[in-house]
Amino acid sequence: MDLSVGHKNIAESRIHESLDELRTDLADYIAELSEAFVKERGYFSIVLSGGSLIGLMGKLSEAPYIKTVDWSKWYIFWADERVVAKNHADSNYKLAKDGLLSKVPIVHSHVHSINDSVSAEEAADDYEFAIRQLVKTRVVSVSEINDCPKFDLILLGLGQDGHVASLFPNHSALNEREEWVTFITDSPKPPPERITFTLPVINSASNVVVVATGESKAEAAHLAIDVVAPECPLIPARMVQPATGKLVWFLDKSAASKLEDSNLNNKVG
Repeated sequence: MDLSVGHKNIAESRIHESLDELRTDLADYIAELSEAFVKERGYFSIVLSGGSLIGLMGKLSEAPYIKTVDWSKWYIFWADERVVAKNHADSNYKLAKDGLLSKVPIVHSHVHSINDSVSAEEAADDYEFAIRQLVKTRVVSVSEINDCPKFDLILLGLGQDGHVASLFPNHSALNEREEWVTFITDSPKPPPERITFTLPVINSASNVVVVATGESKAEAAHLAIDVVAPECPLIPARMVQPATGKLVWFLDKSAASKLEDSNLNNKVG
């Protein structure tokens, strides 16, 4: 069971007693969105991230989801990727493949990973081109308020420094407004070369989910969610504010421990 707590900066936050509870709720949420979009559009465009997120999505490869989800309609993308070979330990593609995609009946041609044989700049350009082709055919929807793609669901993790995707605090990539996909060569976390969705694309999605677990994420979650003083740092996660879509945070008790309303979580049984 989860407790939904409203905060000024988000539509909804779900605080869970345990990681297992969070995993189940997240799987239910993704499965429900998948069913709704497949019924409405015939497709489900879902954007993954790296880190602990894939492990937290693991229940999707188990019953009942393995049978009830229409996997053939899923089109899979990445909010960011490390510019390394697909079989490299740092690859978000490899993480997702090993942890989830190889365990469910995904259509291989629906999995859109980066070109790992070119430079970061070329990889970003190639990825944006591929997405533009899918927007033309409406496999990926288009935003009503700008020309950005409107993904059905973007899933993001939260860094201790408040970064999401590969959008890091005080980095120039946060200011990119024209490109859908940009690149960086100076990531503060290794590996240094990455591609990443830009904020306009993230904020054009129909649904954005940010997942944060563990005490080490508590301060970043507080700075992203709560009403904070003007002198507090503006972290990238706080800039995730979908223009017309829905934003939901999935947190465990530890990550929610510094939220203004986190004491209400004691009521969850």
